[in-house]
Amino acid sequence: MSKVFVIDVTKCNGCYSCQMACKDEHAGNDWTPYAKAQPDIGQFWMKLREETVGTVPKARVHYTPTLCNHCERPLCKDACAHEAVFVRDDGLVLIDPARCKGCGKCAKACIYEAIYFNKNLKISQKCTGCAHLLDNGYALPRCVEICPTGCMQFGEERDLADEIAGAVRLLADEGTKPRVRYRNLPGRFIAGTVYDPENEEVIIGARCRAISGGKLLEVFTDSYGDFWFNDLPVGKWEVFIEYKGYKQKAFYDLRTAECLNLGDIAMERA
Repeated sequence: MSKVFVIDVTKCNGCYSCQMACKDEHAGNDWTPYAKAQPDIGQFWMKLREETVGTVPKARVHYTPTLCNHCERPLCKDACAHEAVFVRDDGLVLIDPARCKGCGKCAKACIYEAIYFNKNLKISQKCTGCAHLLDNGYALPRCVEICPTGCMQFGEERDLADEIAGAVRLLADEGTKPRVRYRNLPGRFIAGTVYDPENEEVIIGARCRAISGGKLLEVFTDSYGDFWFNDLPVGKWEVFIEYKGYKQKAFYDLRTAECLNLGDIAMERA
């Protein structure tokens, strides 16, 4: 039976408890044969990534806990010529510190950049899923146990079927089939503020449409004159803004490789 991690990004408030708990458990602690001690600095087997998107005042911050993805088809295992990387019966991927020769090929092969090199010990290291705890009566890895918002879950894949439904794998197209799943990863956004420059007032209730291929989205400006098109896929978009008594405003060839703040949009009276 395979273990999985399910992480709901909307529940993560950026407290860094998971990252600190991992450090507390592994830094300076030798858990041989599972792993040698993690260095005090330079390695984060659990790392909280903070991302700010957009521009002020249309900006948002979200946090993503990242760790070894414990892949069903681990590229790091294929790259290791010394059979130091192995997959346990529960699906966790470990690096045997006794077998590791420090060649670094596993780290180069990892598309998730989750493997570190310990210069003092001359071995590769990474998240173990706290296998040393699981094998001794603990139900959860430290990062999951410590999470105050419940954004992280860990358990048997069949038991977490409802949480996995709708969740995604990072870099899924690479075929590694990670056992770490993410819920509610934010997409791109297009946002702006609509106003009347003559009256120097925002326009409330303006109709805003975003079109990409055959997809049409529609929102209306709020009491601050703001509109948001959220969770957009990467692509090319057109945005049209309309309000009775004003000329239509149009934006073409908008690329959502990044989140877009269209800024203050002045409407001209018809």
